[in-house]
Amino acid sequence: MATTDVVSSMSDEKESVKSGVDDGTNSEQAQQKREEQEPPADQFQRMQINEEPNNQAGIIESSVPGEMLVKHPLQYRWVLWYCKQDRTKPWEECLKEVATFDTVEDFWALYNHIQLASGLSWGSDYYLFKEGIRPMWEDPNNIEGGRWLIQVDKARRNELLDHYWLELLMAVVGEQFEECGENVCGVVVNIRQKGDKVSLWTRDATKEEMNRKIGLISKQKLGLAESISYEQHRDTSHKNSSTVKARLRV
Repeated sequence: MATTDVVSSMSDEKESVKSGVDDGTNSEQAQQKREEQEPPADQFQRMQINEEPNNQAGIIESSVPGEMLVKHPLQYRWVLWYCKQDRTKPWEECLKEVATFDTVEDFWALYNHIQLASGLSWGSDYYLFKEGIRPMWEDPNNIEGGRWLIQVDKARRNELLDHYWLELLMAVVGEQFEECGENVCGVVVNIRQKGDKVSLWTRDATKEEMNRKIGLISKQKLGLAESISYEQHRDTSHKNSSTVKARLRV
């Protein structure tokens, strides 16, 4: 089974948050969302976390037969980062590495045990980037690139935010950008009171056709009818207003 199919078929395994990045804000709403989700597919029985005192490492136990415990490797290793803005500290000091994974199963184990994007407080960010790429414009892998930016409709935040974020996660982890995947660096969700944003970062802003295809696939995965724009990081980092000229639109 291809990685894309495995990631998609396991998406029904989402369960309630037990631990991870959780500052408490909107946690009851996030918990309610998870409880409303459908149970996992029969072929993927729910894994339980052993919470006995001697299991401080959080070892995962499962009732799945041994032959089904074979993990499905991803093409890349991925790193999840978390940042909570603090004006008293440099931005890099606020950035924290949460976890690294390189299999489908470890991706879902991580996703199932961190706070939903909608449960984070204002000023928080999640970043999921390929290992070796730090989630900042200045990184050599990002400096010549850009991002596809999607603004989340504030009136439909409860409906769209977690959906957009999970769809982008599954798209990059599951290699749904085909031959364009090498140009993908990572995905970001920014939680802001004035309006949440999700974005997909690419390595080279000059590869217009490749970036256009990435944008079209992203738009299709998120089910968007409205157009989305691609911004070059250099333009964003030097902006002197609230708007940046779009290099591409799809």
